[in-house]
Amino acid sequence: MIDLDDELAKDYLAESREHLATMETCLLSIEKGGAAIDEELVNRAFRAVHSVQGGASIFDLVKIGDLAHQTENVLVLIRSREMVPTPERVGVLLRAADRLHELIQNPGTSNQADISEVMAALARLLTDPGASAMKDSAPAIERTAKGGRNLWTLLVEDDFASRLLLQTFLSRYGECHIAVNGREAVEAVRSALERGERYDLICMDIMMPEMDGREAVRRARALEVEHGILSSSGAKIIMTTAVEDMKEVIRCFQELCDAYLMKPIDLAQLLSHMRSYQLVQ
Repeated sequence: MIDLDDELAKDYLAESREHLATMETCLLSIEKGGAAIDEELVNRAFRAVHSVQGGASIFDLVKIGDLAHQTENVLVLIRSREMVPTPERVGVLLRAADRLHELIQNPGTSNQADISEVMAALARLLTDPGASAMKDSAPAIERTAKGGRNLWTLLVEDDFASRLLLQTFLSRYGECHIAVNGREAVEAVRSALERGERYDLICMDIMMPEMDGREAVRRARALEVEHGILSSSGAKIIMTTAVEDMKEVIRCFQELCDAYLMKPIDLAQLLSHMRSYQLVQ
């Protein structure tokens, strides 16, 4: 855990307050709009809470991360048009945003805070049988498994030793493609989508020549959206980074990466992420 008095932590907390303010503004506008779904507002709210959730793991802010993640799960249903954003449901999300703001204001005691009430309210939304509404009309793009292998991975890494380690490991689970910089990664994602395929997992280095990992993630997510794929159902993107890049890691969550791993890569941690995403057993 990084000291909460550290400048990096202070930056995260300040940015989180801004993200939550953005989220609340979007939710209030959504609430006024009734059952109609404004995609731009929902996406902005989703990106905001995802940034809070992603950074919380870096500083071991467990309750903040748990509450942000549960809030994100509800927004996923709204984004995918599986839930109508009624005033009652948006009200629950606003309560969650307010509670997150309280926790961010007092991060040192946040892990001892009681968030059970708002977590239960969000859980009820997730299990509400009446929540389902109109489905996204965009056609889903299915990946065709090749050679009987299940997992399709894109490994983006400019360091040979790191690339060899990860390629050897990931190839056990399926087909692993290689890109040595962000520009190649974006082209690989574009090519796959144009063929009606998509990657299950992308391991993305942050600091690379020609195009860094953060920009590559932003462009990859934009390509998925162009093909009717929301980030919540697109490739799982794990950033790989050295400790001095932690500020960039936090910013990568704004571009909708899913997790990060510190170098040298712990393969057991990578496998744990893969299992949590149900990519492997």
